[in-house]
Amino acid sequence: MKQTIFTNWNLMRFLRLGIGIAILVQAVLARDVMFAFLGILFTAMPLFNVGCCGTSGCYVPPQKKSDTIKDVNYEEVV
Repeated sequence: MKQTIFTNWNLMRFLRLGIGIAILVQAVLARDVMFAFLGILFTAMPLFNVGCCGTSGCYVPPQKKSDTIKDVNYEEVV
């Protein structure tokens, strides 16, 4: 868990954290409990690096490179 919180930070994750903190601050200023739960949710998601799909739920494996080179035959069209 500690590794998840402190690694793989990128611009999008910082942006999501900032939005979550802004929602949480607005909830405290407005004294709205439901809004505070939403702020906690949006702050916890980037901290634990989870989203709608979970951690790497939308992960697409990289394509394997083939080392074989195929000869291409060209035909001249007149």
